[in-house]
Amino acid sequence: MRIVHMAGGLMMALAVAGCQRTSSMGGMDTQPTAPLQPAPVGSVSSSQLPDPSTSTTGGSQFPVAPTTDTAMATPGAGGMPGADGGASAAGMEVKKEGMVGNWRVSNGPTSCDMFLTLTNLGSGSRGGTRGCAGELTQMGSWEVAGKQVVLKDRDGNAIARLYRTADSRFDGSTTGGQPISLSR
Repeated sequence: MRIVHMAGGLMMALAVAGCQRTSSMGGMDTQPTAPLQPAPVGSVSSSQLPDPSTSTTGGSQFPVAPTTDTAMATPGAGGMPGADGGASAAGMEVKKEGMVGNWRVSNGPTSCDMFLTLTNLGSGSRGGTRGCAGELTQMGSWEVAGKQVVLKDRDGNAIARLYRTADSRFDGSTTGGQPISLSR
């Protein structure tokens, strides 16, 4: 027991000694002789960064920027997209990279959130929903097939098909016939 007390006392003495301030270190005085003067502040400027796709290295490591075409697809009867989720022949191009992220889902009278990633899962990429009802609660993956986005359940079966109808909007229907829209 005495060794434990001695070791504890030695540890405390070392800790206190480490916290004490000394005025010299190896014969050199560490205290400044005059107060420090503030460094001069330069001016701040800003400018636009160059477009990475016009790199002078002969190529670019970045993908091509998506287009900002906001034209609507040809609607079906009644001003709503046709039964195929929008006019599939007139549907806008879909880039898988442009789908990644958070989407607001309108599914009939309800709305919820959908998250799409590029992480591989079976034949598609991982995705999921939060607060959705019906078929969308089973969503586990998604893929781009031509001009359509296919939402799949955890077994890889299609549960919805959507077409791009605007820059940040997709319209379609679930396999059960329920209308569905994604927007940001």
